Amino acid sequence: MTQRAAELFAGAPRATRLHTRLRWWWCPFPQIAAAVPDAGDVLEVGCGHGLLSLYLGLESPRRRVVGADIDGAKIAEAKEAAGKLRPGEASVSFQAVDPGYVPDGKWDAIVIADVLYLLPEEDQHALLAACAYAVRSGGVVVVKEMALNPRWKAAWNRAQETLATKVFRVTDSVGSGLTFVDPERMASWLSAEGLTTTHRRIDYGYPWPHHLIVATASANASTSDSSM
Repeated sequence: MTQRAAELFAGAPRATRLHTRLRWWWCPFPQIAAAVPDAGDVLEVGCGHGLLSLYLGLESPRRRVVGADIDGAKIAEAKEAAGKLRPGEASVSFQAVDPGYVPDGKWDAIVIADVLYLLPEEDQHALLAACAYAVRSGGVVVVKEMALNPRWKAAWNRAQETLATKVFRVTDSVGSGLTFVDPERMASWLSAEGLTTTHRRIDYGYPWPHHLIVATASANASTSDSSM
């Protein structure tokens, strides 16, 4: 069922088909989805073409998924893909937003995957703080980013992302370049906002240094920052 997320882009422009297909193979979607509640209101910040949002919606139709991105052209293609969903198959919608804006409302989960490195460090911090504020009590902020170690994986990832952003313009960065921040530091930002935070590597079997941060909001829980 979840492979259908990639199949929804069959009629998209060639470059979009290639990008979504590659992302399908190189991003650990199952590990990300496992950290997201099976039901409730889910926001993906920086959804791009919407592949992960569609995956989350198809995996559990009880999720009401909203994908948000600053790239209006990608949002248009995401909406076209979502328009191919069958009635009752998934609840997924998309909207264009301004940089740094988190759509209004309280969310059961907010997901960010491979987006923060496109922002300067202070903007990354501000966006995560905004997400911490927008998540409901008991909800989660799920961040999938690239770690700085192992070094060979980090170097390979930086070279690839430099090509994607500076040469092929698949994705646009904000500012002068790419800013990869240690996931432990990101987790500490979320902990400082009152969320209970864990983080762990999910890069086994991949040549990229995938890392997952899960931060849970709870009015009664004390915050902590620990590696799993």
